[in-house]
Amino acid sequence: MKTVGILGGMGPEATILLMQKVLDAVPAKDDADHIPLIVHQNPQVPSRIKALIEGTGDDPGPVLIQMARDLEAAGAAALAMPCNTAHHYAEVVKQASDLPFLDMLDLTAAALARAGARRIGLLASPATRLTGVFDAPFAAHGLEPVYLPDDSELLSIIRAVKAGQDPEGLAPRLSEQANALVAEGADHLLVACTELSLLTDALPRTTPWTDSLDCLVSGIVVFAQG
Repeated sequence: MKTVGILGGMGPEATILLMQKVLDAVPAKDDADHIPLIVHQNPQVPSRIKALIEGTGDDPGPVLIQMARDLEAAGAAALAMPCNTAHHYAEVVKQASDLPFLDMLDLTAAALARAGARRIGLLASPATRLTGVFDAPFAAHGLEPVYLPDDSELLSIIRAVKAGQDPEGLAPRLSEQANALVAEGADHLLVACTELSLLTDALPRTTPWTDSLDCLVSGIVVFAQG
């Protein structure tokens, strides 16, 4: 069993959710059957929202580079980062370490293609649209991203999750955004922000959906057991 290093803290609850999902993904009969993880839970990574949307924040890259090196030194055999937006910095993370990088965006695009999806409605931070992080993975699999004309409400929901607001109160707002993406022509919804992974119960049952965090979990399990 190989150990996976997690660049976490973006946000903290999303990292804990990843760990729980990895735990749940293994039909273990004993402790030793589970996936070994080394988790760098670092909520001090500079804000991706401030850096990429507002243009006022520090560059997260140097902190992510150090985290990758720390995880390699601690004994990780591969790296994973449960934050879609932070994949804007994936190349600097890859360059900082000789370890394989389990790319959540590539894993997600492949899963969407296998599911027969074509027009993908993104429930995501506006930073994913502004940086185009999904453009290349989607193009490689013939997928078309669908964004809302105004994604400020999605950002507001993400900020509310980070601030610890009650998920039940946020659920109707996310449901409304999901339905708006379907109205824009999406045939499949993608939860592409790990903060929103905490609210998937709010998604409409009439439209298929995928959570990028689940795709990363599958990649971690396959690598660790491979």
